[in-house]
Amino acid sequence: MVKEALPIEPEFSELGLAEPLLQGISQAGFRRCTPIQAKTLPLALAGRDVAGQAQTGTGKTAAFLLATLHRLLTIPSPPDRQLNQPRALILAPTRELAIQIHKDAQILTQFTELNLGLVYGGTGYDQQRQELGQGVDVLIGTPGRIIDYYQQKIFDLRRIQVVVLDEADRMLDLGFIKDVRFLMRRLPPAEQRLSLLFSATLSYRVVELAYEHMNNPATVIIEQITRAATGIRQRLYHVANDEKIPALLGIFREIKDGRVMVFINTKRDGERVHDYLNANGIHAAWISGDVPQKKRQQLLKEFHDGQIAVLVATDVAARGLHIPDVTHVINFDLPQDAEDYVHRIGRTARAGATGDAISLCCERYCYALPEIEQYLGSKIPVESLPADLPTEINRPAYRPAKPRDDRRPSTPNRSRRPQQRRN
Repeated sequence: MVKEALPIEPEFSELGLAEPLLQGISQAGFRRCTPIQAKTLPLALAGRDVAGQAQTGTGKTAAFLLATLHRLLTIPSPPDRQLNQPRALILAPTRELAIQIHKDAQILTQFTELNLGLVYGGTGYDQQRQELGQGVDVLIGTPGRIIDYYQQKIFDLRRIQVVVLDEADRMLDLGFIKDVRFLMRRLPPAEQRLSLLFSATLSYRVVELAYEHMNNPATVIIEQITRAATGIRQRLYHVANDEKIPALLGIFREIKDGRVMVFINTKRDGERVHDYLNANGIHAAWISGDVPQKKRQQLLKEFHDGQIAVLVATDVAARGLHIPDVTHVINFDLPQDAEDYVHRIGRTARAGATGDAISLCCERYCYALPEIEQYLGSKIPVESLPADLPTEINRPAYRPAKPRDDRRPSTPNRSRRPQQRRN
């Protein structure tokens, strides 16, 4: 029996990219395209709008950044363009994703003269405003803060040559649809710009958004044999609610020199898990949408650099973050949405590596398991808890209650901006 050879994706040098970009690609250590890059880049480089679907961690960011930067390098800006008129707009649903896109863009533009701008809520209001007022070629940010500055006339969008909407499904889930439409309606007509939309799923609402604001986009869907990356070893434990902390501590007994992300559904439970881990000798950091942005970025950097080995987080850290060498993802709580499960466990086994995804299925969140397994297209292997779970557990110091409602799952905070009526 002759096995069919897997297709070999083209090298970036074969695509006709601008020379400064090829230098940046080489500096980043990239050589050959991923499937989503191989399918979308030829279309986008030829000037065709693209709506692309692929899993997280498959190279979508590099695909739209290369298409955007190539167009700016090869097609001159309008001669009447003013300093406060960006040439490209890249929208992301969360601060963390916007920051990651900006980092990737810095690598690819290091041999060009293009200026990058990054704006997002939660911190640096005056500094971001000043940098944006000095003029940028590529504006990357979250919708709320961008609209805030736009309404103050810090910049305008009349000379935009490329617009990118990243994680479009997440953008809609977080309620940004009105903000996105507000910005898209202030851009040049669709036939006068390149429009790129990328999403983990091309749902009906996402497709509707694409055809409303794009110029007959080509649809590119990269199917996977399984929803989760093949390098992820999944397993699940059925536990009672009062067994979850002992089970979590027992799991950590097995982990030697790992880099671990622990996901929870609510801020209150996240603080509790964080406190229990630290009280029992496991140094962990904790982030959620309520942690101040500056502190959150510092903790993510320390985790990225290996200074912190364990990160407890809500779904604010489930998408858009590229943190190398995450060996284990632990779902202390099963997420209530099947796609969130895939995004969570996708923090490990990136770029061809392997990793472990361990889930605790408790009485409170067990109802989500059938939907998750249906979405995956397979059952998650179930194992029995070890008989020797820790019995002597140090209780954390008392944490005074905070005057807020933590009963609902956490979502990233939307940027605050003046509540002005928009047409």
